[in-house]
Amino acid sequence: MHTFSSDDAEIAYLDNGAGPPILLIHGFASNARTNWVETGWVRHLVRDGFRVIALDNRGHGASTKLYDPEQYTTAIMAEDARRLLDHLHIARAHVMGYSMGARITAQLALAHPERVETAIIAGLGINMIHGLAGAEPIATALEAASLDDVTDIQARAFRIFADQTKSDRRALAACIRGSRERVSAETVARIACPVLVAVGTTDTVAGSGPQLAKLIPGARSLDITGRDHMRAVGDRIYKEGVSAFLAAHK
Repeated sequence: MHTFSSDDAEIAYLDNGAGPPILLIHGFASNARTNWVETGWVRHLVRDGFRVIALDNRGHGASTKLYDPEQYTTAIMAEDARRLLDHLHIARAHVMGYSMGARITAQLALAHPERVETAIIAGLGINMIHGLAGAEPIATALEAASLDDVTDIQARAFRIFADQTKSDRRALAACIRGSRERVSAETVARIACPVLVAVGTTDTVAGSGPQLAKLIPGARSLDITGRDHMRAVGDRIYKEGVSAFLAAHK
């Protein structure tokens, strides 16, 4: 992976393929490799004729680890993404984010609409508006001395995932405390680019994808049938739906 400086962090990223650029922004406790390479997304999109860029968000993967929640606001992480486009001299790109990355994608589209060709908001539905419950239990689980000390089911799942990705759990605890701002319905309605909202039909973390799509003018909704938050990421329906959406806006 390559790196570049984004304000107070060194951000790691990969850059594969040739063609129209698409920027991929991973979810909480994941990284570019886990979210996008190992699930086949990079190979899939390169095969579709795209230049695929994927970053490790601050606090994740090979990027700088920070321990102050104020260094992990969604606005700050969206600026990391914007600076990566600047660093690569990319004026405008398709952007796809999953879960936390979907929130960052929405913020990037709102703050810098001239930089976002299309936005694919995946793994996050109406809970972008309602907010995600359980941020503090997840942070506490990440800081626990042992997995045996974690009893909350959802928090335990994130702790297990963080251990699987060999993450810096203290940095992740700061991230989840700092990056869970709610977005109002009026705010998401200002997203002006074409939008696809893709959510698993059994994803209780994300909430309803169709409900979020209804709030964004012209947005389309893609149901990832029978998939929950963790298992939707590499799903065939998700990949095929994104390919069709991008082909219509290539």
